[in-house]
Formats: sequence, C-alpha cells, structure tokens
Amino acid sequence: MAQFQQQGQPEFNTKKALPVFLIIAVGVFLLISWNSITVKINSGEKGIMYHYFTGLNTDNVYPDGMHFKAPWNKMIIYDVRKQQYEAKGMKVLSSNGLEIHIDVSVWFLPVADEIGQLHGNIGPDYIDKFIKPAVRSAARTVFGKYTPEEIYSSKKEIIQSQIVNETGKILANKHITLDNVMIKSVTLPERIKAAISSKLTQEQELQAYQFTLEKAEKEAQRQKIEAEGKANANRIISASLTDKILKEKGIIATLELAKSGNSKVIVVGGDDGLPLILGNN
Repeated sequence: MAQFQQQGQPEFNTKKALPVFLIIAVGVFLLISWNSITVKINSGEKGIMYHYFTGLNTDNVYPDGMHFKAPWNKMIIYDVRKQQYEAKGMKVLSSNGLEIHIDVSVWFLPVADEIGQLHGNIGPDYIDKFIKPAVRSAARTVFGKYTPEEIYSSKKEIIQSQIVNETGKILANKHITLDNVMIKSVTLPERIKAAISSKLTQEQELQAYQFTLEKAEKEAQRQKIEAEGKANANRIISASLTDKILKEKGIIATLELAKSGNSKVIVVGGDDGLPLILGNN
C-alpha cells in the first residue's frame, strides 16, 4: 500500500519550475524597486540624467512622461514653465541719493533645451544665484539715473523698460529667458512725497493759468485782426465813394422808394443835387 502511494506522487520538475520562479522573482524585484527604476516627469517639466559612473549628460533632455533608469542613476527635473519672482521692499537710491523702496515682479523661464547647461553651470538654485541679484543690480542702476520727481511722476514706464533691458543683459547666455519686469509700487518718504505732490499741483495750476493767458491773448489777437480788417475795408470803401457815385446811388434808392404804394412827392434837385421826398401817407 505504501509502495503504491509512493509510486502515485508526481515527480517535481525543476526545469519547468525555474521559469516560474524567475518570473516571480522579477515581479517581486520590480515591485520593490519600482520607484527607484522609474521616474515620472510631469507636464511643463524637463529632465536630465545624472549617471553614477559617467556623470551628468547635459545634452540629453528628457520630455514629460514615464521613464526607466538604473537604480543608481538620478533624474534631475526642472520646471520650464513661466515663473514669477516678487522682490518686495527693495531699496534703491535716486540720482540725488534719496532712498526709495520698490516692489518688483519678475517673470522668467529656463530655456528648455539648455537645462543641462543650466544645471551644470549654475544649479537648481539659479533664482537665488542669478535672478534676484540681476533684478536688484538692474533696478539700482536704472533708478540711480532719475530724481524722485521723475520717478514719482512721469518716468515709471521708461524706468520699467530700462530695468527689463538691464536685467536681460545680465542674464544673457545664462540659459534663462527673461519675460518681463513690472514695477508694482514705488514708496518715497512722506515729506518728499508731499513736496512732490505740492510741486506738481503748483505746476498744474501754472499750466492752467498760462493756458488761460494764451487763450485771452489769442482772442485779443483775433479781435485786433478783425478790427484791422474792418478798418481797411472802410478805408477802401471811403476811397471809392466819389460825389458822382453817391449821387447815383441816391437816385437809385429814391427811384426804388418811389415804386412803393405810399403817396409821396419827389422834388428833383436839392441842395446836394439829390432828389427830395416830400409827404408820406
């Protein structure tokens, strides 16, 4: 009986079981090490690979999506979308040495195809290393060219444009694209601000007064020209009105009056040679 049971047991086949064990082992390995052999790059990001044995590959930029890597290698991911940095309370000096506080917003983005060079030459903290110092340097250079009155009143857009140009020069060839710089606020000392406001008010009042004077002067000039025109016309008319012309016009007027329906007596030959009209009903 025991001999029959021993003969009925299936024989273990090592060759057939080995592939199964290998598949299970690979599955367990992948399950355990999945996070170390795969990396996901999100939309708006780019990656570069640091190889443990060969170092950083700056030329091969990985797009967004799922990527496999050796567990000992490292994927370095950069956000290549437009980013914003706000510099609040930045201190700058005007041309006359007055301290001014400004708030500035900066929009920038890394050059997507050059993040390898950006990482190798500057590093992931490029905002602190280059963006912030570049904006501060450009703002101080530009604001130092203007007086507080110019900064407070009419030069803001010009200053803003010049800061963009200066910052762009500093960031040139740094694998960073500067999109825009905007001055959000300019804070002057209260006494200076009050003095500038008073000066601007006086200038506006002066301009209004000068406009009124210019308007009155132009009106007087117009009236003078009009009066001179009338005087010239009267002189021309007076010079052309001889005694014969006056008599002729008087006769014509008398004849026209005689045609009216009213009864009247016309006597030809007055003291001045013109007809006389007598009687009028």
